[in-house]
Amino acid sequence: MQEELLAIYEKLLAHFGRQGWWPLIDAATGASQYHVGVPSNEEERFEICVGAILAQNTQWDPNVVKALRNLKQQGVLDKKHLATISLAKLGSWITPAGYFNQKAKKLQIFAQYRGPITRDALLDIWGLGPETVDSILLYAYGQPYFVIDAYTKRILTRLGFGEKNYDELRQLLMEHLPNDVNLYKEFHALFVALGKDICLKQHPLCSQCPLQKLCAYARSHTK
Repeated sequence: MQEELLAIYEKLLAHFGRQGWWPLIDAATGASQYHVGVPSNEEERFEICVGAILAQNTQWDPNVVKALRNLKQQGVLDKKHLATISLAKLGSWITPAGYFNQKAKKLQIFAQYRGPITRDALLDIWGLGPETVDSILLYAYGQPYFVIDAYTKRILTRLGFGEKNYDELRQLLMEHLPNDVNLYKEFHALFVALGKDICLKQHPLCSQCPLQKLCAYARSHTK
């Protein structure tokens, strides 16, 4: 199993190149820029956490990018401000990310949190599900938890790993891959690249896929 998973990783890496996640908002241009090795300070760490919450049920670009840009331009992208700001005002700035009333409340509760940064503790925070928590732990705090998003689940299912829920897929990958934070980051980002550009929800572009020869779905749907 480890050889199979690492073969998938190598093929994706050769096709797409290193992704350099997590993206941060450039203060000067407002653009979403990918930076290898982030976070380098607490401000970047908190921005990643906010981005993970805002990314729930929406696209990163342009929706989350616009919301983060608004927070950064207003000078409130830090725990102190988000913990105390009015929810109505916060919601108005994060409107592009959708579900702004709920997400404003989630951001404020998270900003007020002062407890341990563990998976169980974060899952107890209102509004934080497994994907968001694992994104925070992996990308903001460098803890080895593999993130299973919709792209990853779709790709693994089509490859032939079977219909599994979030925790089953996460455990499968973590049990059979080296316990390596950088590998988890890069592999997840590569799954996203494949899911966005080739392994589409409808009408996947199997002929363009670097995993075509390994994929059960491609073998059964292409000639």
